[in-house]
Order: sequence, then C-alpha cells, then structure tokens
Amino acid sequence: MEVIGLTGGIASGKSTVSGILRDLGAFIIDADIVSREIMLKGSKVYNKLVSKYGKEILKENGEIDRKKLGNLVFADNKKLKELNAITHPEIIKRIKDIIERERKNGKEKAIILDAALLIEMKLFNMVDEVWLVVVDRKTQIRRLMERDKLKYIDALNRIKSQMSIEDKMKYADFIINNCKDFNAIKKQVDLLWGRFAN
Repeated sequence: MEVIGLTGGIASGKSTVSGILRDLGAFIIDADIVSREIMLKGSKVYNKLVSKYGKEILKENGEIDRKKLGNLVFADNKKLKELNAITHPEIIKRIKDIIERERKNGKEKAIILDAALLIEMKLFNMVDEVWLVVVDRKTQIRRLMERDKLKYIDALNRIKSQMSIEDKMKYADFIINNCKDFNAIKKQVDLLWGRFAN
C-alpha cells in the first residue's frame, strides 16, 4: 500500500485536489482535521495552549478559536515555533496511528496524507511520494483574502510564515499546477491517481 503526501502552500488549491481524490475513492488523512481533534476542549494540547496563550484564544463556548490563535502566532515567528512544538508531536503520533490501522485493514490501494506542512513537519518521511499543488503568488493572496476574509497584510503574513514553494519543489515527486480552471486540475489528478486505481 502506497502512502502519498499531498501538500501545497496555503490557498494553493490543495483542498480542491483532496476533494477530487476523495471522489475518486481515495482514503484521505486530513492533517488539518487531525490538528482540530487534538485541540478539542479538555485535551492535553488544549490545556497546554490555554496555559501558554491565555483565555483570549477561546470562543465563548470555551473551544479554541483557531482564527484568533492564527492571528496571534502567524505575525510572530517565535510564537509560531512555540505553537508547533506543542501541536506537531501529537499530530504526527495520530497520523502514524491512522496509517498503521489502514495498513492492517489492507483495503486501500493508496492513502493520501493531505498536509499543508508535510515538508516542514518532516511527514515526507512517512510517505512514498510527494504531490505538490502550486499556484502563483497573486492568485494565492486573492484566494486567501476571499476564503478567510483576511486583510492583505494578514494574508501575506500567513503565506510568508510557510516554506516557499521553491523550497517545497525540491521534495516533490509530482507537481500539480492549479493556475487554470477546475477541469485542468482534475485532468492532472485523474492521471496521477490512475496509477493506483487499477
């Protein structure tokens, strides 16, 4: 069973690719969902984050407000490193457990690990191939501002807080170009997935 790492910069269209793969029958591990699960109220990570950043990162219902937390850490590299030191080990452990479980089940031809920080977190060590979704910077900023209702400077800070696409390309086995329309990206994904679907 192959494990494929799917990654891309923020607002690159990685989620679109993940959705296409899901529709094609791929088993997806979404690192973003895993990170939400480990931050649930009362968890070990939740308690550490509240202790570190205070109650201002919480919603009225006591859950962590990821947007507030993001605005706090993405403008400050030191705070971002602190956040990652708390969350990343737990995310990695959970992902390893899911891969192990699916390998034992033996039903899947391939597993897709959908992770924006696949390379930064060294998750590429867990996968057989890396698929990188790329988009030009102007489109990336526009999409991020529209999607997350961010100001230009906040969108730029989030993009700059991540590894550059040029650096990510060094780890990529396949590059999926998302500068055109949906049909163009779907054709690329269909071709890549077709290698495992038969």
